[in-house]
Amino acid sequence: MTATDTAAPPEKRPARQGGGPWGTLVAIAFGVMMVALDGTIVAVANPAIGADLNATLAELQWVTHGYLLGLAVFLITAGKLGDRYGHRKMYMIGVVGFVAASVAIALSSGIVFLVAFRILQGLSGAVITPAAMGLLRASFPAHKLGRAFGVFGSLIGGATAAGPIAGGILVSTFGWQSVFYINVPVGLAAIVLGLWLLAPNRATDAASRFDLPGVILLSVAMFALVWALVEAPVVGWTHPETLVVLAVAAVFGVAFLLVEQRVADPLLPLGIFRSMSVSIGTVLMILMALGLMGSLFFVTFYLQGVHGLSPLQTGLQLLPLTATMAVCSTLAGRLMDAVGTRIPTAVGLVSAAAGLLLLSQLSPDTGTVFISAGFVLLGAGLSVVMTGATAAIIGNAPVAYVGVAAGVQQAAMQLGGSLGTAVLGAMMSVTIATTLPGHYTDAGLRAPSGEELTAMQSIVTQGGALIPDGASAAVAAATTRASNLAFMDGMHLAFLTAAAVMALAAGLSLLMKPAPRTEEPVMHI
Repeated sequence: MTATDTAAPPEKRPARQGGGPWGTLVAIAFGVMMVALDGTIVAVANPAIGADLNATLAELQWVTHGYLLGLAVFLITAGKLGDRYGHRKMYMIGVVGFVAASVAIALSSGIVFLVAFRILQGLSGAVITPAAMGLLRASFPAHKLGRAFGVFGSLIGGATAAGPIAGGILVSTFGWQSVFYINVPVGLAAIVLGLWLLAPNRATDAASRFDLPGVILLSVAMFALVWALVEAPVVGWTHPETLVVLAVAAVFGVAFLLVEQRVADPLLPLGIFRSMSVSIGTVLMILMALGLMGSLFFVTFYLQGVHGLSPLQTGLQLLPLTATMAVCSTLAGRLMDAVGTRIPTAVGLVSAAAGLLLLSQLSPDTGTVFISAGFVLLGAGLSVVMTGATAAIIGNAPVAYVGVAAGVQQAAMQLGGSLGTAVLGAMMSVTIATTLPGHYTDAGLRAPSGEELTAMQSIVTQGGALIPDGASAAVAAATTRASNLAFMDGMHLAFLTAAAVMALAAGLSLLMKPAPRTEEPVMHI
């Protein structure tokens, strides 16, 4: 992995460097894991939250969506704030805000307040991650940046994997509030280690003025885009609400690009995308998240709805995927320090495509070994892609804009995850509506009418079956089998599509250009 600095020559490190490169990594580990953990741990707590606060299904969905929106909307702005005021300062502010929001969530007595504080928690998380990446770029010399970003990816992968399992234990033992209170000791550790190990705060772009019009335009555009991707699978892609919100996203997005070309100190300097590696790395990050989040979302329904596994058993079955990602990210970073990002990233995309292709052959009766083999290929491939794309974006962005580059990387990941669940979900839904009547007929059942099919569609898309009241055991079994086969049809198409996207991305990754290596640190903060 290599990096260039087009804005200024390498600078010498100040005399005091806190805990050094690996001390920096230790210091940010707790904050980064806290943000990643909260992305998945809450899913297990949602049923208990709903029962305790009398929340509807739609309200519970916003417990997750609110956090996602807070993250996506503020990531690039938070990265710019880190460049302007120093990444150490922004990291500490983010951790304090995240802990405070977590306590407020746990103390909430109503779902409206809980969702509002979840949004604030997401905003705080958006401050932490770009600042953490900026601190890594500051501390590690260019020839070790790949290793640093590999470990960074392992922290995120490990925390994401631990979320459902830790959430199940905490909720069943202490109640749903515990999944938020757990952030208090973790956050305190992050604060203490940050004060002890992180180098003095320095800004890389302190002279720039704050681009308020850019912040407003980008925030509205990102909010509208993520909102549309979240709501479209529920209300429909052609629903007036979806079309209006997408139009708002497009108008504000175009306005943002026009404004950024004219202001003296833009929020997002578009010149960073003149680097082929930065541009391609951003696209690869979107595609990587599309494959990861899209596959995880629907594989969970497959394991629980079709295979009948419990949430804990599902978490254990997913370990070959998540554990492989955690282990291979570090190995990928070391490899990229030695040979560069281009070839390992391409190989990782081919591995991910092979894993998705294998998973597209699943059946209702597929065994654990076959499923695990697909997960291992997918996890190994995606971990390499995540590390390579991160290195390409942040390692090749100018020093003064490292925070913005980190915000772009994280925003691309969030956008890709939303696209994965929305687009692949739409493909599944259409396929199920098309094939379900045929599977009913083949099972000797009456094909559902239009209204019945609409009622069944959402249930079947989640791996379930709509069993008629008073149905005999034979009818219930036939209905379940027909529904499962329709679900598999949709999942097969979604995974084949994701595999094709990964294969095309492998070719795109070969266009990334290696940058000259240097032994000097690329920046300081």
